[in-house]
Amino acid sequence: MSTGTSGTGPAERAARAQLAELASDGAFLSDWGLARGELDAAAVRPAAVLVLFGVLDDLAADHDAQALAVAQDLDVLLLERAATLRSHAGQVAFPGGRAEEGETPVDAALREAVEETGLDAAGVEVLGTLAELPMPVSNHLVTPVLGWWARPTPVGVVDVAESSHVFRAPVADLLDPGHRITTVLRRGGRAWRGPGFELVDADGAPHLVWGFTAGILDAAFDRLGWTEPWDHAREREL
Repeated sequence: MSTGTSGTGPAERAARAQLAELASDGAFLSDWGLARGELDAAAVRPAAVLVLFGVLDDLAADHDAQALAVAQDLDVLLLERAATLRSHAGQVAFPGGRAEEGETPVDAALREAVEETGLDAAGVEVLGTLAELPMPVSNHLVTPVLGWWARPTPVGVVDVAESSHVFRAPVADLLDPGHRITTVLRRGGRAWRGPGFELVDADGAPHLVWGFTAGILDAAFDRLGWTEPWDHAREREL
């Protein structure tokens, strides 16, 4: 479980300002390249995820990032889905899920984040929404909602049937070239390559961030100018 303060230093203020600018350019994800297959337009379902940055606790990252806006206490909130789920089992993801009837993407993302992590949505400053992204494997059209955790509250696993871990991911550690990999998924004689991140959480549990979640982080870091040179030839088979 993580607690923390909002962080008011110059680096944190710079990070929030850059993320707010990123949110105003939500179409930067338009050239999405990770989708495999097509959506069934007749049965597509709307969904949303909360991409929440902030100072989630007082534990510093191991890596000293090159970008001045990336302080060692800047984090992004992630969870690991339960291994028993029918879709995306065991994968690291942003809090989020399917939108209910009449819900906006912001409402859906915040509701799902509360249900999955126990955070207090009143402490989340919504910076904006990004471009809708297809997730053909589950036939969802997903809207990422970019947020800043202005008043952090404790988080943890709420329902073990949904999540096995809820954890902070230090942004500096995600940017560490030693944690960057290219993931390779082979199916039906074809191979799909995408960005990936390897990290260990504050409890010592290892996590692999890949697919949809890694794609959003990778594209955001590139657009923010935070990405550090890394070896794209370093591959990990899924």
